[in-house]
This record gives sequence, C-alpha cells and structure tokens, in this order.
Amino acid sequence: MRVSRFAALTSAFFVASSLALTGAGAAEAAQLTATGGYVALGDSYSAGVGSGSYDSGSGACKRSTKAYPALWAAAHSPSSFSFAACSGARTGDVVSGQLGALGSATSLVSITIGGNDAGFADTMTTCALQGESACLARIDQARAYIKNTLPGKLDTVYAAITNKAPSAHVVALGYPHFYKLNGVCVGGLTEKSRTAVNAAADDINGVIAKRAADHGFAFADVNSTFAGHELCSGSPWLHSVTYPVDESYHPTAAGQAGGYLPVFGSAA
Repeated sequence: MRVSRFAALTSAFFVASSLALTGAGAAEAAQLTATGGYVALGDSYSAGVGSGSYDSGSGACKRSTKAYPALWAAAHSPSSFSFAACSGARTGDVVSGQLGALGSATSLVSITIGGNDAGFADTMTTCALQGESACLARIDQARAYIKNTLPGKLDTVYAAITNKAPSAHVVALGYPHFYKLNGVCVGGLTEKSRTAVNAAADDINGVIAKRAADHGFAFADVNSTFAGHELCSGSPWLHSVTYPVDESYHPTAAGQAGGYLPVFGSAA
C-alpha cells in the first residue's frame, strides 16, 4: 500500500509503535486453475511488501518471491505467471497499468485492492502521530469512503478484469485485522483506536466480498488464518512501525506463507 506520507518522516522512532477446499477437492481445483495462465494483480499486500526477498527488477513495486502469488505459482506451475501487483496501487492503477497480461488463456486471477483508495497510509500515520481523537476522526472518514465510494471503484476494476479475461476464475482477497484486542502491546495506539482500525478492516472486507460476489468472483477472508497473529498477539505476522517505513503494517514472510497463501490456495 501507499506509504509516501510515512516516508516523509525523518526516522521511524518519531512514529509511535503499534501501527474450503480440502484433500482431493483442493488438489483437483489447483490442477484445474494451473492448466492456464495465472495473473496476480493488486497492491502491496499482493506484491509482498514486508516479506523481503524483493525482485530488483520490480523497482518501487517491491514484488517479493515470498509473496503469496509467487509461492502459489512455484507450487503449482501454471502455464504462465504474470506478477503485476505493485506497492501503492489504487483501483485506477490496476485498470490503467496492470491488466496487460490478461487474456482468453488466463484461468486464474488474484487481487487485493482498495486499501490505498480508502487512505490506509494517511489513516495509520494520523493514528500513530496525532492521538486518539484525530485517529478516530480519520477512521470515520475512511469508513465513509469505503461505504459510499469504494464499491463503485471496485466495480470498475472487476468489470475490467472480466472484460479482459472472461474465462478466468478471480479471487479477491481481503485484509487482516491489524490488532489483537486486549493484547500484549505496551504503548502505541489506544485500545479504542485499535478497535476502530479493525472495524474499518471489517468494512472494507465486507465491501470487497459483496462486490466480488456480484461479479461472480470468489472472496478469500484472511482473518481466519491471521487470528492469533495480529499485532499485540505475541506472535504477529504483521510488522508494526519499521524502518524503512514502507513495510509498516504489512504482512511478514510468515504472514504471506501462513496467512495469505493457504486462504488463496483454497479459494483458487
């Protein structure tokens, strides 16, 4: 996701810390989707920001060999694999710059998108730097956007995917809760702010799930696998504030492999 506002900070310490198919059925589904091409679209949660092992050729997109799309492709050997997801991407960026590899031979598409449109980076910066009142106000603003504007943005992206790859099975993945409530964090955001951050994640996941269903796409909810691995859990699969700051509030390599990959694999 976009973190340019984080990058404006001179050092990370200025930011307060603490930002199915199973068995044979799964194997058959994986074999089916692997017979054609796989295209991975979306933002930094699909690119793998936070998991390291970045492809130097991907530049600022920071695509990782440890991201769930790369892990799935390595395990299932689709006939082709196009990794187009990019850090900072919004819905308009997907439509304008990520759909080139889609076509009639595409059998599987994955996508995470919407968090940057809703102001993910600005919201977390506000919450980390400006206290509870400002945090809650900014989250309310983000939730209003998610409710009123994001559905139409997602419709545009999803319709464009269908138009370019009408035979593809499309999996839209959601975002995890950032915080385990009443967890073990010391300092950072207040419990009320953490609760509001998680509620905003529920909002965006709900919108993604509804719009995906209306377009005939699958929705993959990663909260089932991230449960017990949120920030403040004692065993987090998400970074808190990091330096460089662009990895803040993103899944670690364990989050990609243990949180995103199995849910995507089941939905694929």
